[in-house]
Amino acid sequence: MQDVGSGLVGRVLRRALALGLMLGLAGGTASAQQGQQGQQAAMVQVDAVITEPLVQTVPVLGRIVTRQEGPVASRVEGPVAEIGVAVGDRLATGDLIAVLDRKRLQLDSALAAAELAATEADLAAARREVELLEQERDRLVALQGSAAFSRARLDDKIKEVHVAQSRIEAAAARLEQARVTLDYRNADLADAEIRAPYPSVVVQKHVSAGAHVRVGDPVVTLVDDSALEVEADVPAERLFELEPGTPIAFSIAGAGHAGGRHDAVLRAIVPMENPLTRTRAVRFTSVNGGLEAARAIGQSVTVDIPVGAPRDVVSVHKDAVTINLGTRQVYVVGDDDVVQPRPVVLGAAIGNRFEVLEGLAPGDLVVTRGNERLRPGQTVAYGSPANGDAGKDQKG
Repeated sequence: MQDVGSGLVGRVLRRALALGLMLGLAGGTASAQQGQQGQQAAMVQVDAVITEPLVQTVPVLGRIVTRQEGPVASRVEGPVAEIGVAVGDRLATGDLIAVLDRKRLQLDSALAAAELAATEADLAAARREVELLEQERDRLVALQGSAAFSRARLDDKIKEVHVAQSRIEAAAARLEQARVTLDYRNADLADAEIRAPYPSVVVQKHVSAGAHVRVGDPVVTLVDDSALEVEADVPAERLFELEPGTPIAFSIAGAGHAGGRHDAVLRAIVPMENPLTRTRAVRFTSVNGGLEAARAIGQSVTVDIPVGAPRDVVSVHKDAVTINLGTRQVYVVGDDDVVQPRPVVLGAAIGNRFEVLEGLAPGDLVVTRGNERLRPGQTVAYGSPANGDAGKDQKG
């Protein structure tokens, strides 16, 4: 029994020893794998530190304006028979806005057409009269040299021909006048249909069906929201360095992310100064569709007006900057793809970048994505810098 017992115990011990050995080997393999994974390079995105021009600016409050707006007036007098638009309706050029009662205008046109026909008949009668008088004159001329010829009768007939020819000229003038009158009446008839002069939105109705309008009375007010500009009242002392074509940046209030910085150029400086504020209106034209985020005429805009001459500064992408214990720092990628944190002193913001006063040089590669999980001395892997070869061109 002792031999059997001792043999069983031996087998158990041997199995336990084998199991422990297997577990130890497995644990060692896992630890080795974890160590290898810890040494793998972290995937990050990088951006190059560059030199770029910086222009100091001052913010000026502006607004969205349109290049076309105003009332659409009636060109003829009469009662409004129909108005087919409402406030907020979007119109294309030529769309019908309102129709005036055309009964009287149609009668005026018919009367002008009848007067034209009458003057045409008068002109035809005058021409026939001249033809008859000229025939009588020619017969008298043919009698010259005969006993039946009368010089006095020939002279009288010649005078009658001249008078009849004058009547032709008068009838022709009346005919032209009748044609112009008919065109005028037809134009009035056409103007009874009031149409949109340009693509626009109805912002106000001044009349309703049944109202009587006179020539020049407003029917609706339209705004062309497809021809937008930025207008700002700029202090006069800031205008000396501005001229048409000067580039500026602006942002739209209340437009969310789409209202971020956009580019524009100065189109015109209105030569009229406000004596109370000593400012002048300046118009800016958007570049690359920056005003597509605008939602309304009069919407607030902040315009960055340049002051002083541009200067070259070193800049770093904003996403590269992190804060550690109250100190701003960036992770700089070394030649061996190992990152080290470096404290920086920053200056003014330049779009999505910061001016670098201390800590970086043009050409340095900094981490912009993945920097929140990096450790000093860690190896990283990355693709091309987000700003291309800008850093390579400036390095060294």
